[in-house]
Amino acid sequence: MRAMKVTVIGTGYVGITTGVTLAYIGHEVTCVDIDPQKLALLRSGKAPIYEPGLEELMHLARERLKFTDAYAEAVPNAEVIFVAVGTPSDPEGNPDLRYVQAAAEGIGQHLSHNFTVIVNKSTVPIGSGNWVESLVRAAYEATHGKKARGHFAVASNPEFLREGSAIYDALYPDRIVVGTEQPEALEVLYNLYRPLLEQSFAEPAFQPRPATMKAVPLITADLASAELIKYAANAFLSVKISFINEIANLAERVGADITQIARGIGLDSRIGPRFLQAGVGWGGSCFGKDTAALVSTAREYGLTMPIVQAAREVNYRQRERMVEKLQRELKILKGRTIGLLGLTFKPNTDDLRDSPALDIAQRLIKHGVRVRVHDPIALQQARQQNPTLAVEYYESVMELAEDADALVLVTDWAVYRELDWEGIAKLMKKPLVVDGRNFLDKKRLAKAGFQHVGVGMGANPQLITAEE
Repeated sequence: MRAMKVTVIGTGYVGITTGVTLAYIGHEVTCVDIDPQKLALLRSGKAPIYEPGLEELMHLARERLKFTDAYAEAVPNAEVIFVAVGTPSDPEGNPDLRYVQAAAEGIGQHLSHNFTVIVNKSTVPIGSGNWVESLVRAAYEATHGKKARGHFAVASNPEFLREGSAIYDALYPDRIVVGTEQPEALEVLYNLYRPLLEQSFAEPAFQPRPATMKAVPLITADLASAELIKYAANAFLSVKISFINEIANLAERVGADITQIARGIGLDSRIGPRFLQAGVGWGGSCFGKDTAALVSTAREYGLTMPIVQAAREVNYRQRERMVEKLQRELKILKGRTIGLLGLTFKPNTDDLRDSPALDIAQRLIKHGVRVRVHDPIALQQARQQNPTLAVEYYESVMELAEDADALVLVTDWAVYRELDWEGIAKLMKKPLVVDGRNFLDKKRLAKAGFQHVGVGMGANPQLITAEE
């Protein structure tokens, strides 16, 4: 394999994972970011985000990784340039593309005469490939005073990384999708990804290759189809989660058990068991943003997306249902003290974007509740990012639980399953836990004296007893 010169614009979750992975499999990678603090951290070998395995992979790839804030240093010699900047949603659900525009213009200004493939890695609206191409071309021609034809091509290469499992997903992907109309660009990206496609790289000791892992499929498409693949994938998973939550709400009313239902339908090979975990619903940087963008894009073309829109409504309603469960058990919420366990939208990440826990905290505060919060990783970030949120931050779950009226498990961090629940029960005013992920050991909690309230758990409560 020939090592290629790669530039990654943006060192957020997608950018840094992409850059480090490509460096690990043998390419020379330069990552660009304008944040001096982040650059200093990266140059010292530290990751700017919490992601298991990322710093270990950075260490293994360190000789092929560089970090800079200068396009003039990173762009001219690059054979492939990834645009991996943020695309946050505006109030109408449209992606904010100002960072993509700045990256495209910066690339165009510094492109050399060598053929370069510019890859949209950021999740962008359908048609953005053409838009980025026009921005790069205009900047190139304004800077160099000559036509840009033949000097670059734009491709779409959506990411399918799960936060908390990003290194696994980057090294052992289900598929790699490339969208381009230019055969030369496709050939470049095939050669770039060849070690991943053939799984010919040496596996890192901390993230071994799955025993069943063989060649990775390469899906080629036109630009618009590749862009829509990303949105469609996230929308489908969002719908699947909201569907099982909707069934869970019915299960509670009719006296059924959603865990049994999920297993019963998940073993159907047409459905599959993944993303059938009922609970507080999804959060994070992708599902909410991408479903909103999909609805917004459809509106531009005179279409509605009722299924996707319904999935969004069901999801955000789940957060209010956690408050309703507390109200049902405690009757009056005003003046109560309630502790939330977990602030990140999922375990093994420090990402607080669209956090169900922070949303639930705000809803409880409006009811006059004194809210205490704990997270094993993201407490400091939560303080910094939410300076006006009137919650109390606790480093210790035991201290959080003292004289509390209830606890709510919001994020299924493994550490919460192993807490001293017997000791916690003795500290609380009322040993009540609302398990927003159906994650905790119900039998152990019953033995400790807890009342356990799950999601979609209407069936046979008498089976969960302390005697068991």
